[in-house]
Amino acid sequence: MPIDAAKALAAEPRTGELSWDRKDVQLYHLGIGAGVPATDPDELRYTLESRLHVLPSFATVAGAGSPGVISGLSMPGVDVDLARVLHGGQSLRIHRPIPARGRATVTGRIAAVYDKGKAAVLVMRTEVADDDGPLWTNDAQIYVRGEGGWGGDRGPSTRLDPPAGEPDRVVERHVREDQALLYRLSGDWNPLHADPDFAERAGFDRPILHGLCTYGMTLKAVVDTLLDGDVTRVRSYVTRFAGVVYPGETLRIRMWRLGGEVRVAVSVIERDDAPVLADTVVEHT
Repeated sequence: MPIDAAKALAAEPRTGELSWDRKDVQLYHLGIGAGVPATDPDELRYTLESRLHVLPSFATVAGAGSPGVISGLSMPGVDVDLARVLHGGQSLRIHRPIPARGRATVTGRIAAVYDKGKAAVLVMRTEVADDDGPLWTNDAQIYVRGEGGWGGDRGPSTRLDPPAGEPDRVVERHVREDQALLYRLSGDWNPLHADPDFAERAGFDRPILHGLCTYGMTLKAVVDTLLDGDVTRVRSYVTRFAGVVYPGETLRIRMWRLGGEVRVAVSVIERDDAPVLADTVVEHT
């Protein structure tokens, strides 16, 4: 079996260094659609170095592009075909506001391996800290088709009951035709998002948008719409990737206020509101 759960869980954590600067932050923000309109003061917080705030989802690309998915596939006990891999979900906990430039230590390990029957799910945990202490913790759920069925733990259910009532806010965000090409410059070079031949081999009509790009676009919409544009109010952000987005489509982002959290559902307008992000929660102050 290409995935040896016991070996993956027993492997020593991998530790390394990562660094980032304002240019990395600005490029990430542009990759998730910031800067439209270019002179809007609210957008300049994401694009102009003299006013720069860091959206917490930048943590998913800081210094390494896509550490959760790509690093997870190179861990001991894991040997799978990239074309069978999908990003199943993402959770992020912010311990302190992310600075616009920094250097930190990153520690990564396989925290769990679940048997979903027709697939395996790896949970790649990435913990990042600088000299002042912990900065963030990322968990990437890596869904590997065809690698389940060995009788292992199915893992916890992440499904939530739908929010009651009409959403408090609904916004639409257009995905540019070149959005995936721009986003991948932050370091996620998976050819699924750029190479038509690879996308076809993976079962898609054409390259799809990175799930983490949709993830970032959604968090930006929540911060800008319900959190007064204050990125430091975000404490955690979790989602399940329920479907794909193609460049050129339009996201419909529904938001419900529930005390200290915002529940979110994201769909694609052009495909009869096909869901793309589900069980999505932003915890905030």
